[in-house]
Amino acid sequence: MTKLNSRPAAGMNDAGLRSKDAEDLKLDTTLRPVCFTEFVGQRKIVDNLKLYIQAAKKRNEALDHVLLSGLPGLGKTTLACLITKELNSSLVSTSGPALEKPGDLAGLLSNLKKNDVLFIDEIHRIPTVVEEHLYSAIEDFHINIVLNEGMKARPLQIKLEPFTLIGATTREGLLSDAFRARFGVIEKLQIYPPEDLLEIIKRSAKILGVKIDEAGAVVIAERSRGTPRIANRFLRRIRDLAQVKSNNLISEETAKEGMARMGVDFAGLDNTDRKILQTIIRSGCVVGLKTIAISVGEEEDTIEEVFEPYLIQTGFMIKTPKGRKATELAYKHLNEKLPANYRKENGLWD
Repeated sequence: MTKLNSRPAAGMNDAGLRSKDAEDLKLDTTLRPVCFTEFVGQRKIVDNLKLYIQAAKKRNEALDHVLLSGLPGLGKTTLACLITKELNSSLVSTSGPALEKPGDLAGLLSNLKKNDVLFIDEIHRIPTVVEEHLYSAIEDFHINIVLNEGMKARPLQIKLEPFTLIGATTREGLLSDAFRARFGVIEKLQIYPPEDLLEIIKRSAKILGVKIDEAGAVVIAERSRGTPRIANRFLRRIRDLAQVKSNNLISEETAKEGMARMGVDFAGLDNTDRKILQTIIRSGCVVGLKTIAISVGEEEDTIEEVFEPYLIQTGFMIKTPKGRKATELAYKHLNEKLPANYRKENGLWD
C-alpha cells in the first residue's frame, strides 16, 4: 500500500501530474522491477540491502534507517519499493517539500504500523523545523508537538511504532551532519555501465511489446547517460517511431533516427547540454552557474543536478572556483575552434 502526501501544482491534475507526465509515470511504474532478482545493476548495494533486511527479519525488528543518494533516475525510489516488499511491510511515500510543518510529519508517522516504511524523496529539502522533529522519531520512536499557541500551548508526545525511514536525495551534501548521522545504512548509487543498461532495455522492450535487435538496443544504451530512467524514456519514444515506420522493430537505423528526432547525439548530449557548452565556449572564459541558467532558460538547481554531472563525468566540462569551463573535448565535439590562449587543466579544479 502506497500513500501519497503531495499537493498538485498549477496546471496539473489531482495526482499532481500533467496528463503526459502521468502516462509516462504509469509506464515507469510498469517497467520497474518487482523483486530484487529483477533489479539490474548496483550489485553491491543490492547485496548489502538483502543482507540487512534478512538480519532485521530474523531479529523481528524494523530495518535500520536507509539513505539512498545519487543522480536522478538511478533507481532510488525503485529500491525503496523493493525494500518494503522484501520486508512484507507497507510503504508511505512523501517528499521533502511536501512536509511544510511538523503537523504534516506527525500525521504520517502516527499512522505507521510496526515495521512500516516511510519514504521521503528529496529529503534534503525538508524544512529545518520538520527535520528536527524527525530526530526523536527515528531515534526513539516518538514525536513531540505543541498544541495551541501562547498561554494555551501545551506539549504532546506521540509514541510511534518502530518503522524504517528511507530517504532519497540527489544532494547528499545538503543534509546536515546531525541528520545524516542518524541513518544506519547509507548507499550511493552510481551511473550504470552500458552492459547493464542493455539488459534493462531488453527487459523493458519485452514488457512494452516491441521487438528490438542487439544493435538497436546498443544505440539506446550508449546514449542514455548511464541512467535507466532515461533509457526507458528513449525506448518509449523510439517504440512510437518503430510502430509507425518499421513494423514494430527497433533496429539500429530506427534507434538512430529516433535519437536524432529527440536531439540526442552519439555522446548522449541533448539540445540543453549543447546549449550549456556553447554558452561557455562563446563567452571565451569561465562562466558562472547563474549566467548559464539564464542563457539556456533552466533553473540553477536543474543545471547543477541534471545536466552538469554528466557533462563533468564525460569530460566535456570542468568545474573551477570561478565557474564552469568547457574542455578541449567539448570544443571538438561542437566543431568549435580552440582559443590560442586556452590553458589545459590537470583536474576538475583550477
